[in-house]
Amino acid sequence: MTRCGNLPAEMNSFVGRVTELDEIAKLLTRTRLLTLRGPGGVGKTRLALRAARNLRDDYPDGVWVAELSAETDGGLLIHGVAGVFGLHTPAERPALESLVEHLADRRLLIVLDTCEHLVDSCAAMVVAVLTGAPDVQIIVTSRQELGLPLEVVMVVEPFPVPPPEAADLADHDAPSLFLDRARAVAPGLRTDDRAMMAVARLCRRLDGMPLAIELAASHMRGLSATQLADQLDVHFKPPADGEGIPVRHHTLRTTAGWSHELCTPAERLLWARLSIFPAAFDTEAARGVCEDERLPDVPGVLAALAAKSVVARVDDRYRLLDTIRDYGRDWLDELGETGLMIRRHRDHYLSTARRMGAEWCGPHQLEWACWAHRELPNIRAALDRCLTTGDHRGALELAGALWVLWCHLGLVREGRHYLDRALAAAPAPDRARSQPLWVAAHLALIQGDMSLARGRAEEAVESAQRHGDGDAEAHALLALAEARLFSGDLSPEGARAYALRVAAGLRPNSPGTFFLPAFLALAATFGGDFDEAVRILREARPGHEARGELSQRAMDDYVLSLALFGRGDIAEASAAARAALEVKRRLRDTLGGVLAIDQLARIAAAEGDGHRAAWLLGAAQRVWTTFGPPATAADTMTALREAVGARATCLIGETAYARAFNEGSASHFEAAVAYALRS
Repeated sequence: MTRCGNLPAEMNSFVGRVTELDEIAKLLTRTRLLTLRGPGGVGKTRLALRAARNLRDDYPDGVWVAELSAETDGGLLIHGVAGVFGLHTPAERPALESLVEHLADRRLLIVLDTCEHLVDSCAAMVVAVLTGAPDVQIIVTSRQELGLPLEVVMVVEPFPVPPPEAADLADHDAPSLFLDRARAVAPGLRTDDRAMMAVARLCRRLDGMPLAIELAASHMRGLSATQLADQLDVHFKPPADGEGIPVRHHTLRTTAGWSHELCTPAERLLWARLSIFPAAFDTEAARGVCEDERLPDVPGVLAALAAKSVVARVDDRYRLLDTIRDYGRDWLDELGETGLMIRRHRDHYLSTARRMGAEWCGPHQLEWACWAHRELPNIRAALDRCLTTGDHRGALELAGALWVLWCHLGLVREGRHYLDRALAAAPAPDRARSQPLWVAAHLALIQGDMSLARGRAEEAVESAQRHGDGDAEAHALLALAEARLFSGDLSPEGARAYALRVAAGLRPNSPGTFFLPAFLALAATFGGDFDEAVRILREARPGHEARGELSQRAMDDYVLSLALFGRGDIAEASAAARAALEVKRRLRDTLGGVLAIDQLARIAAAEGDGHRAAWLLGAAQRVWTTFGPPATAADTMTALREAVGARATCLIGETAYARAFNEGSASHFEAAVAYALRS
């Protein structure tokens, strides 16, 4: 883990719930699984996060929040939760097994937020985690309990409402919440006896539901509390007998409908269109999906909806609460725009993914890495919708365009999941298959599946040639050459022949142009020509630096370290490996980072520091155990690690080696990186 927890900042002040917070603290002293159950809009998430914030000092390994409302595929649930911890799960190893092992000796609290649509998947994961990680505790928020024997359920009720005869409202949470939110939009709010009677009447009308109260308070600009309460009295009608509508659900729907009526036509339209986003979004995404001749000023309308609490704003991003999103989605269906918005949502993320691919080998890699990780829920939703609605070509194009996310930002298994589904759904020859095929080949290489890599690469070459796509053919040829190299059946001369074919087909400044030097240098290193490898990489470096590129430059540094070590330049090899590790840490590229740590262990052993070598091997082993085997030349990498271990054992003895190895394997990845970077 690279940080101790990921609790989000509170969007506004937390009001009330003192009794509930005390109860949660007590329950967590006697249970490891606590479910906060209640209807939408009752405040389960805010309560869970505030309780976690109050208790975080009890968890030395942090409090971690997995927000699940946007996850629709139970099969990807574990990958999403693992991603919260920066954990990447390999295809050849069960994801749940990797997650449990990662958590096994940590003392932490996990908040699984919004689980009602994934109850079975969540229950299975929770049982495995609590069984294999004895010091982990879990808080679940859900409209439905998980149904597990070890589960303690705490029902979250709406705020108690003040009775009509109440003279003092200071001790009542419902009016306190209303006043707190109302003052944010109406600083001169009156609080005389008549006004407070109206506030109490309003809270009773809203059944103490926190979300309904917040929505009502957002409309206080220009109104008195009495006027607002009178408006609500007009709009609220109890459900007719026999309708089967829970009163609290009716309250929220009515409040949302009343807020909807108070919106302008443009605000109503944007509210409906924003419901297509399953998770948080930024202004650029809102414009890309929702803006047209009917909505020419999305940023302005979005700001108005935020002022009315229809959308919540956190820093530079926005989101709709589930109940508000559901209401907007009903209106989107009513308008007949659901299909249109699905297509626009797909097109926005497809065009942005293509921009990321085109600009990846340049100065904005860190920004693109942040964008990809931040937008993952929306990306998943776009892919899932393509696959479930029969938009197979859209699925192919989007899954292929996201090659940076799959190949360079650690989501290897998820990339395989979507690429395999998309390729299987559209098996007929199509130009759109060429890129997904070569991307799938690279993923198979990362996973060490050389047979699949060669098969996918050969199919990609054939597809690209059939449709005259020279750039895709070049990338496919590079994947095929790498598969042959790592399988041990490609000589340096053969690698150079492949490189000429690849270079001839690449567009100017195509990403493949920046990958070629490392491939050629690795081939030279495998062939024992270390001087040639060093020459290739040093000649390539000015080009990388001129473009401000980081990721491939770091991989070049890793290969350079291998070559420098091979020719005996140990100090230079160490500097190159450290440079690679520093960049991989910034990009959150765990695979690239652990390769560099392995190399630094090898260097430590060569320098006679057996303790450092053993510690680094242990730290790397922990990552390999959770990530999977070395991505390339698995047998060669394993042999190198074994040789380093044998050398370190000779230097310090078996007992000291085991002690240092175990110390390293107990470290977090960030601690391992910090240790590795120290001289």
